[in-house]
Amino acid sequence: MNYRKLGGSGLKVSEISLGSWLTYGGYVERENAVKAIHTAYDLGVNFFDTANVYEQGVAEILLGETIKSFPRESYVLATKAYWPMGEGPNDRGLSRKHVIEQCHASLKRLNVEYVDIFYCHRYDTETPLYETLRAIDDLIRQGKVLYAGVSEWTASQMAEGLAIADRYLLDRIIVNQPIYNMFERYIEKEVIPFAERNGIGQVVFSPLAQGVLTGKYSSANDVPADSRAARLEWVRKGLTEDRLAKVRALSGVAAKLGIPVGQLALAWILRQPNVASALVGASRPEQIEENVKAVGFVLSDDVKEQIEHIFN
Repeated sequence: MNYRKLGGSGLKVSEISLGSWLTYGGYVERENAVKAIHTAYDLGVNFFDTANVYEQGVAEILLGETIKSFPRESYVLATKAYWPMGEGPNDRGLSRKHVIEQCHASLKRLNVEYVDIFYCHRYDTETPLYETLRAIDDLIRQGKVLYAGVSEWTASQMAEGLAIADRYLLDRIIVNQPIYNMFERYIEKEVIPFAERNGIGQVVFSPLAQGVLTGKYSSANDVPADSRAARLEWVRKGLTEDRLAKVRALSGVAAKLGIPVGQLALAWILRQPNVASALVGASRPEQIEENVKAVGFVLSDDVKEQIEHIFN
């Protein structure tokens, strides 16, 4: 496993990290989830990601119970808040009340004294940003959170956050968690350039486009029974002929390199120096075993050009 510094911080995270969105506490059997987490850890993955909203806290509980046997200093743990956790008017968003309450609830479910990273799961237009950042800074000063992060924020939103942090001497945002894969590349235009200038690293989710870039799907009408596309309609809708044709072409490139297409897709993600880690999901231990093989695989300029030709 290789490790990269997260943004301008001194925190080092594994290039492949393990998430729990749409997996743990959901359709993945507990036994497989536990095995996947242990397999990842044994392979050098030190970065585990979850959120309060994933199965309404169940994912946090499962993850916390599984990693309790690992030395706390040996892994980096991240969770999030923003999405609704109840029916009340204050059970969502990034108000001081919701941030503080949800951080405490997450710590309890995870059974830890602190999380390494606490993400603002989206930008909250209804709460003054100073209020949110002050609440997270207070949690940092209390030792319950070590680093502040955001997810799917624009460059201008992050710029606003950094300006407030600098003005009021608050801890700065060090990480953004956006979607990023060969189909979804919006962060390349503004987010990555801004982040590189301001010490913010990217931890990207859906690097395999919900499994589409593994080549497992031959058509939208023929999906494996145990796949996400079989369970989630919005994943099936992403199985367009245009996308599948591109994956078939990418598979040809991967075959010439002698690697699975999913590993090629992850290696392509890691070509970006501003990306500290690619966040993958794994419903079986074998999947994380395959994914970590992308670490250290360097793409030649010729291969990069072939991929650009396919996806542009």
